[in-house]
Formats: sequence, C-alpha cells, structure tokens
Amino acid sequence: MYDKYLEINPEVQTALAEGRPVVALESTIISHGMPYPKNVATALAVEQIVRDNGAIPATIAIIKGKLKVGLTNEEIEYLGSSHDVIKASRRDIPFILTKGLDGATTVASTMIIANLAGIRVFATGGIGGVHRGAQTTLDISADLQELAHTNVTVVCAGAKSILDIGLTLEYLETQGVPVVGFGTSELPAFYTSKSGFAVDYQVDSAREMADAMKAKWELGLNGGIVVANPIPAEYEMDPAVINGAIELAVAEAGQKGIKGKEITPFLLARVKELTGGASLDSNIQLVFNNVKVGAQIAVEYCKATTV
Repeated sequence: MYDKYLEINPEVQTALAEGRPVVALESTIISHGMPYPKNVATALAVEQIVRDNGAIPATIAIIKGKLKVGLTNEEIEYLGSSHDVIKASRRDIPFILTKGLDGATTVASTMIIANLAGIRVFATGGIGGVHRGAQTTLDISADLQELAHTNVTVVCAGAKSILDIGLTLEYLETQGVPVVGFGTSELPAFYTSKSGFAVDYQVDSAREMADAMKAKWELGLNGGIVVANPIPAEYEMDPAVINGAIELAVAEAGQKGIKGKEITPFLLARVKELTGGASLDSNIQLVFNNVKVGAQIAVEYCKATTV
C-alpha cells in the first residue's frame, strides 16, 4: 500500500527484517536547524553515534517526492546544502509527495514515516509543544497530537525551552502521553537539565524503558512515549543567560508577526545570535546524548520483544 511512496534504505530494511535495532532521526535539524556545512557534519556524527551504540541509523526525509527512510551520505549532503527544502509536518506530506518536492521532517512527520517503516525508537533534540501565548494564538505543535496516537518512543531533551513547558505537559497529560525522565525526576528544559516541572515516571536504564514500551503496546495502548533525557551537565547553559535570550527572541517574534511553522526556526536562530553561538553548541551536544540513549533503548527493545 505504501510502496509507491516509501523508500527504505537496503541496510535499514535488512535490519528491520532481521529484528535488529534501528533508530529514526529527523531531518529538520539538517535543513532548518543549523548552517551548512555544520548541519551535514552533525548529521553524519549523529549516525555514527547510533552505530557505535549497536543500532542502525535511519535518517528520514522527503526527497523528490519520496518518503526516504535511511538517507545515504550523498542525500544528507544534498539536503544540507539545498535552499528550497520545505519544513514538513503531517499536513504537508501529501502535497510534497504529489508535487515531487523536498521536505525536511519534523518530530510529527518523522514519527509518521518511522511508524510506516516499523521503527519504534526516534531520537531528536526537543519536541514541539504549546507556544507561549497560545491562550490567544492557539499555536500548538502538531508533534503533540502525533505523540497521542503514533506508536513511537521519542527520546529528547524535553520540550524546547522557547515553549510554554507547563501547558505542553498539561496537553500531553490530557492526551494520555507518558513523559518519562531518563535518570531524572524533573523534565529537562532543552538547554538546561531542570525546568521546575516533574515527569510522570523516572526510569534508570534502557532495559527498564524497553520493558515499559513493550507492555504499553502489547496491551493495545496506542500512542507515543516521551523519554526526556537531560543535557550533560558540562554542556548546560546558564539558566539566566538562556532564559533572557529566549524572552527577548519571543518578544521580537511577536513584534515581527512571525508565527506558525516559521516561529521555531526564527527563535532558535535568534537565540543562537543572542548567546554568541553557545546555544547551538549546547543543541548539538544534547542531540548527541539523545541519540546515544535512543540507540541503547532500541537495542534493549529488540531484546525484550524477541524473548
């Protein structure tokens, strides 16, 4: 049914067929998250970390109207150096496909495509959520609805700190999405390890997380899981510095009338400028840490589901 839309890299396809661990990776970070060529270098480093931890990487994107699961190095280079790549969420997928365009996948669309391919673990930087001021703008990321009904575990450093974290957690609770701290009882806030908000549950090992995933989906409790993995302490930012930069960037976005899918790239880029590049360095390191944990969970999930 999906064959005419979906192209799975042979290495990824073989791993899935043999029941070996695979970790999905998004592509928005390549096309909209950082400048070329650092974006390409980071994407390749991320894939290597997945391999070093016993799993197969599957970077996901839409290229020339095809859903790609597992990009080649050449495709990552193409995506990272192109200027007309659409930031693709759920609503965009059919139109990018039928028009033969290129799309960089967000958390929501990466989850959708990973699920189509049968991949259960996805590692990223941070999930989208309820934006500040959403009481009047109703600006809520499609990531949250996808988490409500798509069976993929998302390993992240919490919700992006440019968001309203409290409302994001309330939304996830309403949708029945568990938010799990990996080695922590407090939700990380992307650039920092603490947000002041508690997680639903704490797990302290990849196997413990894998067992919970198995139980959830075997019981037919559909929907994703957020695994919140704190940024390593040595790469944390000073909360006063990063929060000040975020407040200023959010105010500027409001003044400029920036909203919708454009607001997150604007805020991340502006925060990078305001912090002299420090936020980008932290962003890269937290992604590295998340994909390491994601690979470990994928390995344990494969063991748990083959017992």
